[in-house]
Amino acid sequence: MSNLVQVSKNNDIAVITINNPPVNALSPGVPEGISEAIDQINADNSVRAAVVIGSGRTFIAGADIKEFEKITSGQNQRGVGLLPLLLKIEDSRKPVVMAIHGTAFGGGLEVAMAGHYRVASPDGQVGQPEVKLGIIPGAGGTQRLPRLAGVAKAVEMCAGGNPVKAPEAAKIGIIDRVIEGDLLSGAVAFAREIAGKAAPKTRERNEKLGTAEQNQPIFTAARENASKKQRNMMAPQAAIHAVEYATRLPFDQGCEMEARLFKECLFSDQSKALIHVFFGEREVAKVPDIPKETPIIPVNSVAVVGAGTMGGGIAMVFANAGIPVLLKEADQAALDRGLATIQKNYANSVKRGRFTQEYVDQRLKLIKPTLSYDDFGNVDMVVEAVFEGMALKKEVFKELDRVCKQGAILASNTSTLNIDEIAASTSRPQAVIGTHFFSPANVMRLLEIVRGKATGKDVIATCMQLSKKLGKVGVLVGNCRGFVGNRMFHPYRREAQFLVEEGATVEAVDKALYDFGMAMGPLATGDLAGLDVGWRIRKEYRHLEKPGVRQPMAEDRLCEQGRYGQKTGAGWYKYDENRRAIPDPEVERLVRQGAAEANIPQRQISAQEIVDRCIYALVNEGARILEEGFALRSIDIDIIYLNGYGFPAYRGGPMKYADTVGLKKVYEQIQEFHRQHGETWEPAPLLKRLAEESKTFADFNKEKSASA
Repeated sequence: MSNLVQVSKNNDIAVITINNPPVNALSPGVPEGISEAIDQINADNSVRAAVVIGSGRTFIAGADIKEFEKITSGQNQRGVGLLPLLLKIEDSRKPVVMAIHGTAFGGGLEVAMAGHYRVASPDGQVGQPEVKLGIIPGAGGTQRLPRLAGVAKAVEMCAGGNPVKAPEAAKIGIIDRVIEGDLLSGAVAFAREIAGKAAPKTRERNEKLGTAEQNQPIFTAARENASKKQRNMMAPQAAIHAVEYATRLPFDQGCEMEARLFKECLFSDQSKALIHVFFGEREVAKVPDIPKETPIIPVNSVAVVGAGTMGGGIAMVFANAGIPVLLKEADQAALDRGLATIQKNYANSVKRGRFTQEYVDQRLKLIKPTLSYDDFGNVDMVVEAVFEGMALKKEVFKELDRVCKQGAILASNTSTLNIDEIAASTSRPQAVIGTHFFSPANVMRLLEIVRGKATGKDVIATCMQLSKKLGKVGVLVGNCRGFVGNRMFHPYRREAQFLVEEGATVEAVDKALYDFGMAMGPLATGDLAGLDVGWRIRKEYRHLEKPGVRQPMAEDRLCEQGRYGQKTGAGWYKYDENRRAIPDPEVERLVRQGAAEANIPQRQISAQEIVDRCIYALVNEGARILEEGFALRSIDIDIIYLNGYGFPAYRGGPMKYADTVGLKKVYEQIQEFHRQHGETWEPAPLLKRLAEESKTFADFNKEKSASA
């Protein structure tokens, strides 16, 4: 018997325990162990039924995702091959009861559905989240689930990928009984009740499969919903096809079709990208020079300076994590405005059903407004979120240095400014760090954590860990202008503007990038963020621009007309009272007039050129950032772009996308743009080297970690 699976007995009931910590994944050895255990109980005349249970904190959380990578890279020729095991469980002469606590996800739910009965603790969850990795259930999940839960629920679970809690799973038929109290003893008692009775095989249950007429509207609605909510993604559509086969074909043929669709998805670029992201979110938490045992500073209370859009959002983030917040503003009117916005945001969440009123009341109690620094001496951390100007930020940090206790973390929510210069205005630069939240801070998952020259390792380790508690993905970046995200965003939006100045329409540029998968086009994004923000930064940095290098001018012209975007009702687009964008001929006129004055020839521009110029501008700048060491790995850049800038997850991020296209091809295209458009397109040296050596950014990460 495999040491990953043990068999014990409770009189006439066998107990099969899966013991593969931490999450009992179906790694090699586990399916084989379950298979041997089924043989053993069937050969033992004293056993009347069996219970399968997971040890530790969960049932089976799913397949081992590393195995999928081994299949696509050719290391594993066998495939995941769970189907024969599941048929064996279902054909067992002794009934098998699956006892679920924690999670039964993916392959875990597929194993559970092959049992004759399923019981669960009230906090148990079941789900088929495979679509989140760009694949579909591959071991009969799309065929057995509709037989238990009905067609509509099976489609929703397989195409959406969201889990279902045990009480709901019991209502819809996935689970036969929810067990209060001790799960194992409850499951054994349940097994005694059903022992000796004819056990139902899930694959033979057809009463919930519906007729073609009943199912047609379900599949049509699901396909429309997936094409809207999971735009351009192939796995959700494949999952819907697979469930449809369950309703039209005998079980075995349905499984064959599912296997074909599973394989198509698994070998797709989309799945490889999403698996890259899955491992990437774990990878970015690791900082090579910060040991695991670095002490963490307890953060039990926080102060936020500035109650504007960012400060208010950041206060909500801490309150939502149960951490009390002092929220400071310079005058009462600004403080009242900030609190009113916070209350409005919470009220919207209650209206949408995200939070209960009781939850919101508790959170609001944690936010304490103040006009002075008096109570700052007690807090463990301060986040400064004032106006983006160096002089003001230095003033605030001088004051924080004076009033805060030793050991407190002093963080700045700057999006572009130099953390070392800010830290230099204090007597404790080791306590200063950048925490760049993304707007709206209470919604966006990304937190860029900016390391200064002097930032202490304990301060970095604390902020990395705190990001998890705040429900954020924390990515450590170095201190350069714009850090990682905004530094790359600048050339991306620069190209979008150049394209408009050269003859593309505003709508064509936005549509090409939206169709590529971006959450919004680059010009619409500018309108949402406020065009005046970039205008102000450009004016502050004008003295650093190289003379003679082309700069975009259209956006400055819009700002000069007071067109700052959504907040003024006009920017690149006009906006109605619901903030819906309407193309504006006035913008077209302004841009064409500017282009004529600057002698920029006008031409037809294809959607492909729009995508290549904007996305490769990101990649080229990303390569520089990587080489200069401001990002630890290319995956860090990808995670920043997926969580902060609306880059499509199924493309894996800009660096993974470039690896997928092939760096040789990307480099040749960038050389071509360099010839046409001059020095802004000079290829990054790292990109040139990797392309010439037929390598990828992923190879560069390996080189780097080998030399570390």
